[in-house]
Amino acid sequence: MLDVNHVTKKYGKNIACNDVTFTLEPGSLTVLLGPNGAGKSTIIKSIIGFLKYDGSITVNGIENKTPAARKIMGYIPELPSLYPTLTVIEHMEFIARAYKMTNYKDRIEMLLDRFELSDKKKKFGDELSKGMQQKLNLCIGLLPDPDILLMDEPLLGLDPHAIKELKNYIEEMRQAGKTLLISTHIIDSVDMLWDRTVIMQEGKVRANVSRSEIEGAGKSLEDLFFEVTEGLDPSSVKEEGTDPSSEKEPEEVKDDEPKGEPEK
Repeated sequence: MLDVNHVTKKYGKNIACNDVTFTLEPGSLTVLLGPNGAGKSTIIKSIIGFLKYDGSITVNGIENKTPAARKIMGYIPELPSLYPTLTVIEHMEFIARAYKMTNYKDRIEMLLDRFELSDKKKKFGDELSKGMQQKLNLCIGLLPDPDILLMDEPLLGLDPHAIKELKNYIEEMRQAGKTLLISTHIIDSVDMLWDRTVIMQEGKVRANVSRSEIEGAGKSLEDLFFEVTEGLDPSSVKEEGTDPSSEKEPEEVKDDEPKGEPEK
């Protein structure tokens, strides 16, 4: 459904992503793992169309930056980007209208209720705690119900109830045939049912393996992660991109690519 082909992203002399290639199969949940600075956020922003890059990214054979491709993709960023003068309900209404959704009232109520924001509808964005902002960030991204959803560190800042609720919702989406890519550097946060893992380090894909391949080799996801990122040879699994890259992804870099639709 989504193909990332030989994508390289540079910030001056820094190589944030170096010849990255992987595929998201329809109805699958792929976990994108890697230490800080591995290039995970950069490749996600490239997929959603926020950055310029070399290589190609297609959705159902369509270039990812086209309106047709963007219509079926959703994105939940690591850090919420809220409007301080809009209330919680106004944020949701704004996104619903931006996506030209119809009959969305019940869906808004369902999301706000599940993430315990129903009593915060009239609160402004800058009045919310960090945890509440992250919950609203999730609701905004989930509202359009996209076929492909990219999530960058979605569990950070959430309380235990919200973490449990989000994991339940992720599994519901997977069972409904949605395609998900979840990026994280905290292995314990992805103990939900997943189908494939892509492990990045220093801008390269170091491993791209299915759950069955890892379990068949008698390994855990944690075992594989440390074998790959600590320089050992995971001989019993498939590995890609073995040439080390000396540059790491900058922590914060602004790109001049127009953002198009509101960030979800």
